[in-house]
Amino acid sequence: MTTVYIISAPSGSGKSTLVEKVRAIVPGLDFSISYTTRRPRGKEQNGREYFFVSRAQFEEMIYHDEFLEHAEVFGNYYGTAKRFLREARERSNDLLLDIDVQGAEQIKRRLPEAVSIFILPPNRTELESRLRHRSLDAEEVIQTRLVTATRELKNYDKYDYILINDRLEDSVEALTAILLAERFVRSGTVSGADPAMQARAEQWRLTKVRERLDPILASFAVSPSRQ
Repeated sequence: MTTVYIISAPSGSGKSTLVEKVRAIVPGLDFSISYTTRRPRGKEQNGREYFFVSRAQFEEMIYHDEFLEHAEVFGNYYGTAKRFLREARERSNDLLLDIDVQGAEQIKRRLPEAVSIFILPPNRTELESRLRHRSLDAEEVIQTRLVTATRELKNYDKYDYILINDRLEDSVEALTAILLAERFVRSGTVSGADPAMQARAEQWRLTKVRERLDPILASFAVSPSRQ
């Protein structure tokens, strides 16, 4: 059975680096490359970071119902093609989706059994520092991304796991543990799983990290949910 993993994070949280490293560790894991209408940045290549298409091409794909999810962000379309899930199932692999909160909500409606993971920066100051360090965006864009991050964080309690990306090495270990623990559970072979790995994964469940989230949410002026 193919397990679908949803990973979301505010821009600048280090999600792309984290996902890249985990993909090199976890076997049998397909990755969905999103389609977008935005222009390539820096050394980005078509078919590697994104499939870059025109707005007309993207809307043609919408018309033919080729997306699992799609959304318009910062004036550009982004979407996950259905073919990635179909191909993962054909190979008996799991599928990792790197998508924003809008896309995650759509995927959960279509695939309620999907495992959702939200990546957080340690605080707002660190997120702003990371955005500036990338040197990819103008000041206006950075401020827009910070506002968007605050809005996205308000959806944190819709996710199964919350991973605080403070130290990259620790985050790689934690995300790897989550993916493998969920794989064991869903395959019915949980008895053969490493107890230490399962424990590492469990500590990042939403129900286990609520108190640790309070100072992070406060730095973004987001009120914690106690549901």
